[in-house]
Amino acid sequence: MTPALNRLPTGAEVSATHDRLLAYPGWPRDEPPPATGETWHWLQANHRFNSLLWAEEDLARRTTVADAEIAANKRAIDGYNQARNDATERVDELLLVALGLVDAASARTDAPVSKVPPGARLNSETAGSMIDRLSIMALKIHAMRAQTERRDVDETHRAASRVKLDRLRQQRADLGACFDELLADAQAGRAYFKVYRQFKMYNDPKYRSKAA
Repeated sequence: MTPALNRLPTGAEVSATHDRLLAYPGWPRDEPPPATGETWHWLQANHRFNSLLWAEEDLARRTTVADAEIAANKRAIDGYNQARNDATERVDELLLVALGLVDAASARTDAPVSKVPPGARLNSETAGSMIDRLSIMALKIHAMRAQTERRDVDETHRAASRVKLDRLRQQRADLGACFDELLADAQAGRAYFKVYRQFKMYNDPKYRSKAA
């Protein structure tokens, strides 16, 4: 499914994009060109950094390598987590502008100019953070599906994995529906969200103690 240009994404389109990228040869080190539009560029970037983060966390759980390798994994995890959050915030900025809820010229500043209509409710979760969660759900589904196809385990394991896979798919469908509802309400002036900066201090040398 190729998302239409200049249209807000749907939960189904987001999930289909995540699945398509996970099936791309060489992903996440290699990636295809993103769908047209800056929102889709940053959505793909978020998914790529989540995928790299997932793989790096697997490496960090190793118990048969030198401590220096685990330390390197930890540093890489911090970097990917920062990049993932940066991409999420950029998606939020772009969606807020597309919804007409923030002045475009101020969207990336520390004091964005709100254009939220009176009476709209504030949603505690942002649309970008929901996309980020959909990305994680896609990774969980991808990993659980692999468990259902293993041939080095018994059928009991595969059957239990199929049950978990069905639950994960339902959870993703529910989240996608909530995402669609938030965007519909925001478009209708009933709801809005804000960009919440994560301020990952561990990646900023200004916040490190001199002893670190």
